[in-house]
Amino acid sequence: MIPGVLTVAGSDSGGGAGIQADLKTMLALGVHGMSVVTAVTAQNSLGVQGAWELPVESVRAQYRSVVDDIGVQAVKTGMLASAELVEAVAELIAGTDAPAVVDPVGVSKHGDALLAASALDSVRTKLLPVATVATPNLDEVAQIAGVRVEAERDMRTAAAAVLAYGPRWVLIKGGHLPGDAVDLLTDGSEEHWLRAPRHDNRHTHGTGCTLASAVASQLAKGQSVPEAVAAAKDYVTGAVAAGFALGGGIGPVDHGWRFRTGTER
Repeated sequence: MIPGVLTVAGSDSGGGAGIQADLKTMLALGVHGMSVVTAVTAQNSLGVQGAWELPVESVRAQYRSVVDDIGVQAVKTGMLASAELVEAVAELIAGTDAPAVVDPVGVSKHGDALLAASALDSVRTKLLPVATVATPNLDEVAQIAGVRVEAERDMRTAAAAVLAYGPRWVLIKGGHLPGDAVDLLTDGSEEHWLRAPRHDNRHTHGTGCTLASAVASQLAKGQSVPEAVAAAKDYVTGAVAAGFALGGGIGPVDHGWRFRTGTER
């Protein structure tokens, strides 16, 4: 059987992030991608021009429709704009026997807000406790836990602050720091530092969505969390290296780079 992975996230009309990035990643990594759309955005390479949240009953119905019939081997969350949506999705995940990768999306690559300030407490108290892996970037760490990461040495403090909210593992993404792209994966007892050379490429739209979806895809295939994160990091590094111009702003990573290079999954 091909493992099934469910993404619960917003739609990106430009195709670089959100549901679209998630499904492309899942296809590239050999799993069957399914989706629960939580919001529709008008979005391109220049930014987010508009966002419309879907009703909670629509999100619940989409989720139950997939899980009750098809089943899932992993769930990934992205844009959950409101406290009501965050709490509904957390409840659904808690009742699903599958690993969950939570990408606590707060802002877009262009700095556009994608999470209401009033929803932050729900992320902390409802969503993070049901996460197998949480994957915040440094801006999201500051937003959720109030920890400012100025250098690599601060990443342990950030990880501890996020773990205090209850996820089993946290992946602190250090991509906003200078130098190599360094991430820290930890469950509070063991640490895994993941390093990759920084590619001179500004076309990085969708990196967070892509990484979280890659982790979920590898978990669905039966890998451990450290194995899944390492494989996902390798996939995203290649996708960033192959990122391409699209429109007049920040282009996307190339989700299909392995198809063009012949690299094995």
